[in-house]
Amino acid sequence: MRIRKLVSIALAGVMTMSMAVGCGSSSSSSSSSDKKVLRVGMECAYAPFNWTQDTDKTPDGSKAEKIYGSDFYAYGYDVAVARKLADELGMDLEIHKVEWSSIGISMDSGEYDCIIAGMGRTAEREMAYSFTEPYYYRDNCIVVKKGGKYENVTKLSDLADTGCKATTQLGTGWVPLLDQIKGADTGSNYETTSECLMAVSNGVADVCIVDLPTAESALLTNDDLKIIQFDEDDTFTGDDEMVNVCIATRKDDTDLRDKLQGAMDSIGWNDKAKMDELMDTVITQQPAAE
Repeated sequence: MRIRKLVSIALAGVMTMSMAVGCGSSSSSSSSSDKKVLRVGMECAYAPFNWTQDTDKTPDGSKAEKIYGSDFYAYGYDVAVARKLADELGMDLEIHKVEWSSIGISMDSGEYDCIIAGMGRTAEREMAYSFTEPYYYRDNCIVVKKGGKYENVTKLSDLADTGCKATTQLGTGWVPLLDQIKGADTGSNYETTSECLMAVSNGVADVCIVDLPTAESALLTNDDLKIIQFDEDDTFTGDDEMVNVCIATRKDDTDLRDKLQGAMDSIGWNDKAKMDELMDTVITQQPAAE
């Protein structure tokens, strides 16, 4: 009888502990699931759209976001827009840093759910992903060495048959534009835009095709570079696809795409003036711009 009584007491104790743990677990799970997470992939190396910094502070008091699985933080135009959309949707924001060459593969594998990374909406990409309407409109340009052989070009035909070494970022919609520079040496492209621009600065390349905000950002710390926008009557063709910067989701995740589009509509993020104002602000917030 004594043994049976001790076993009963022990079982009661175990049940009590299990109930306590179960209640705590249920509360924690409920708390963590109350707010969904917007998981966003970006390079965190494509200023002024996105960059990496050491702290969550910015000069104007805006808050940089912690990079998932890292001790560093991300900020820039993409981060600021992602925060606006997450707040509008009542979601937490999670920033994932990823190399550009694998940004689509990593989303498809489930590491994050959307790409907000200065990505141009092209016909080729629309075969693989679903896109929102643009959250930014950008102009394209070339960057050359100030005082160099190409600083006075004003149109695309000025580069024809010069044998210039032209470069851009791998895996972008600018790559096909290189072929439009007649007779150019187009053998070397780079993983990041900063590497492309450094190649021009170092004389390894003569011409870099890039977007205007990125070029303006680079000139903050590289005064040996010059931005050139071609004459409208003599410029690249087909580059209008790279003008539309959109959010990408997995091809079949139209639900998230539509939620993001709805949030953009709700906060009026189809106003180019608002977009330009934010871009002008974040360019001044880069660590290099302080």
